[in-house]
Amino acid sequence: MSFMLGITPWPVASALLWIILIVAALYLVRGTAHKTIQAAAQGLHRSFKIASRALSRSEKNLEARNRDVLLAAGREAKERIIEREFDRINETVRKDLANYSALHRSLSESIGRIEKDHQEAVDVPPDPPGWVKAVEAVAGMDAKEGRAHVGSILSDIHKSLLKAHKEAMAAYHAASTKRHKLLRHMRPDWRRIQQTLTQVGKNVDSLLSRSVTIDRLMQEYEDIVRGHDRAVSVLSSSSLVNFFVSAFVLCIAIGGATINFSLIARPMAEMVGGTNLIGNFRTADIAALVIILVEISMGLFLMESLRITRLFPVIGALPDKTRVRMIWITFSILFLLASVEAGLAYMREVLLHDELATSALLRGDGAAAATATGEYMWITTAAQMGMGFILPFALTFVAIPLETFVHSLRTVVGLLAISFVRTLALVLRLLGNLCLYLGVLLKQVYDIPLFVPLWLEERIAAAADSHRHSDSLGRVG
Repeated sequence: MSFMLGITPWPVASALLWIILIVAALYLVRGTAHKTIQAAAQGLHRSFKIASRALSRSEKNLEARNRDVLLAAGREAKERIIEREFDRINETVRKDLANYSALHRSLSESIGRIEKDHQEAVDVPPDPPGWVKAVEAVAGMDAKEGRAHVGSILSDIHKSLLKAHKEAMAAYHAASTKRHKLLRHMRPDWRRIQQTLTQVGKNVDSLLSRSVTIDRLMQEYEDIVRGHDRAVSVLSSSSLVNFFVSAFVLCIAIGGATINFSLIARPMAEMVGGTNLIGNFRTADIAALVIILVEISMGLFLMESLRITRLFPVIGALPDKTRVRMIWITFSILFLLASVEAGLAYMREVLLHDELATSALLRGDGAAAATATGEYMWITTAAQMGMGFILPFALTFVAIPLETFVHSLRTVVGLLAISFVRTLALVLRLLGNLCLYLGVLLKQVYDIPLFVPLWLEERIAAAADSHRHSDSLGRVG
């Protein structure tokens, strides 16, 4: 610094000289510097723009892949639901309509018996009594000839009328009694027909409702196959809901596995040794964790064999005979492991009470020792044994939320990747534009120290333009 200020006897003059030299040098290379700054800014702008376009293409590819995954998962889920509905219809038809011939025969027999009883219960009008003809004969007699016989004839008519009335009433009562008996005999047939028709109506209504459900599912399936945007949106939202719900259920299952681990870890230490280590972990903890993982694996295989889940296509493709054998084998192993856990839970409770009793005796507290081994010990022991036996079977159902979580995880990861790539492309685009405007800013900053020569250049250019303008006016005049 002193060397730079020592080129003249006066430091201020030296500083002014250096400033003039630097400004002159900057002014001389101004055009080259501006081109360099502009080239660097445009190069960075193009680089960021190319990277942004590449990420945009990657985003489109990821979006297309995620769309295909969504449609494939939705198509598979709809196929399973539609297949289940068709199985239900098949079962309904097989169970309710397979005996249609017997039902038709029963209805025909009941209707035939009702028709027969109805014909027998028809009220047949009685024949007209004989005194009607006698009255007609008396009415047709001559007045003179009939006076002597009218009294006897009317007396006979009165007697026959009373007799006919008694016979008619007796016949009417007998016929009414017979009709009532026939009508009472028809009542069970009517009820049987009504019950049969009601059941048939319920079966038909069930088939109609299932057909409506199948029509709706088939419409949704066609939308998925055709790849409609609405179907993709519905599948995406459904996948997100399934992801969070299955994650919540898996967290609950992890809590159950933790409780299960605490039930068997302590007695396992008595079995394999509490001081043995494998790496930095106790052997007893590893053994308890292995038992729990084996139980979960058996539960997965059991669910796959029952075709409730489809995580392993190989198991679902097994022959029915082999698959049934696998069901019994996995269930037997799971039952044995649950029994072992129940025994370990009992052992844990016994060890705990022994420790409490020993501690009480060492303190000289006999009452506390008696309480620790009291008569109510069986309650906690039974509770822990029940938990140790039930929890392995409860962990079996982890396969259902696990399958949902795995299938929905692909969609969620795809959506997160799309969001990340889209954000990164936007950031690169912004950086490219920022570099372009930064180049303009750097050129302006470069011109700040050169304001004096630039002002002089502008004034000289203005004077030259004014001189050329006056010369042109003089030549025109």
